[in-house]
Amino acid sequence: MKIKLASDIVTDSIVDGPGLRTVIWTQGCKHKCKGCHNPQTHDFNSGFEVSVDDVIKKIRKVKLQRGITLSGGDPFEQPEALSIICKEAKKNNLDIWAYTGYTFEEIMNQNNPNHKKWITLLEDIDVLVDGRFIEDKKDIFIKFRGSKNQRIIDVKKSLINKKLIPHSDYI
Repeated sequence: MKIKLASDIVTDSIVDGPGLRTVIWTQGCKHKCKGCHNPQTHDFNSGFEVSVDDVIKKIRKVKLQRGITLSGGDPFEQPEALSIICKEAKKNNLDIWAYTGYTFEEIMNQNNPNHKKWITLLEDIDVLVDGRFIEDKKDIFIKFRGSKNQRIIDVKKSLINKKLIPHSDYI
């Protein structure tokens, strides 16, 4: 299986979630938020393809990492490939953060044609930062988010409780 990336996998990030992280920048985003800091990741025809196995090999080689972060683009545009990658990352005791322009409610909507694939990926994620970037709500002082409307969600607790639970460490 292949995945489309916007750039090489970045290791040793300290801004894309807590601790030392490996970041996977996916290519392709339907939201095209005004003021997005990654507009080069929007075009579905740009970027480059790599095999999921190659991404997994890179993740297995990282040392001292707390986790991986899925960003982009929008990771939920490539849920099948990322779900495989996340499952392998979990075997290495890495936590998973994901940034998406979709809201938790949109992902959970059973009427959405992508619902099943999105839920499969969501089940592999520990923390979700959801919501489109809104330039008028930009705040450089909030942790791990670009705009005040975005939420940091404890995915495991939210799925168990069948409702959104903010992550208590980042409220």
